[in-house]
Amino acid sequence: MKKILCYSSCLVFLLISCSEEKKKINETVMDVPIVDSVLSDVEEKKPQVSFFQYEDAPEYPDAILELFTPLGNQVFAPGKVPFEFNIKNYPFEDSDSRDFKLFNILNGGDPVGHYAPIFQQELAEGSYRLVAYLVDEDGLALKNFGNYVDRDFQVGDSRPFPYSAEPYLALNYPRNLQRYEGGEDIVVDFLVLGGDMKLDGLNVKVGVGNLTYEVDHMSPIIISNLSPGEYNLQVSLERKSGKALEGPFSQVNKTIIVE
Repeated sequence: MKKILCYSSCLVFLLISCSEEKKKINETVMDVPIVDSVLSDVEEKKPQVSFFQYEDAPEYPDAILELFTPLGNQVFAPGKVPFEFNIKNYPFEDSDSRDFKLFNILNGGDPVGHYAPIFQQELAEGSYRLVAYLVDEDGLALKNFGNYVDRDFQVGDSRPFPYSAEPYLALNYPRNLQRYEGGEDIVVDFLVLGGDMKLDGLNVKVGVGNLTYEVDHMSPIIISNLSPGEYNLQVSLERKSGKALEGPFSQVNKTIIVE
């Protein structure tokens, strides 16, 4: 599984690196604070990190992902829980490719890829929120309405999540403990569910090290020229006023390593 995730990461990097013809939007270049007082006076040695997005060029805008099982708040016995999807207007059965095209995220964890729309997953007792989505050829989540679906369900003697109308996040990339080569772009690929970023006045804020970047547009964020090191990358959904949302899945944290 680790080999597959590594390959997916490399695929995203290679394809985005070859997409220079796309127009960058929302670009911000930031100076990285230098702790060493000797280097702090040398302007040319001050590292800079850029954050940006690309203009939208959505693939498969008519793709539909339907979820038949689980039903909303359906209860299952601990063990193998069935999942059944139906996929329309999307080349899921592509014999020339063994890349995952359907992913699911449970309770804000790392995505798990599936080759078939019907499968089982071993789950312990608890309450679960499922986010499932299709991806494009770059491995990035499709973001048009109908390309993804979410559902709450329970396993064993567990209570449903308290009702909340608050929007929330799902993070496709990066995966926890994902490693990057020096100079490799970091892709922050997210979905906002239960709301519209523009209409509901929402921002997604990315924090890494001492740097923060905010956007109001659901498109992958690229972080370029991040120095080697281990970072806690925090992605959070907020009101434009800066007020944090209260739901349990309005913030995602991942550890990333730049080598």
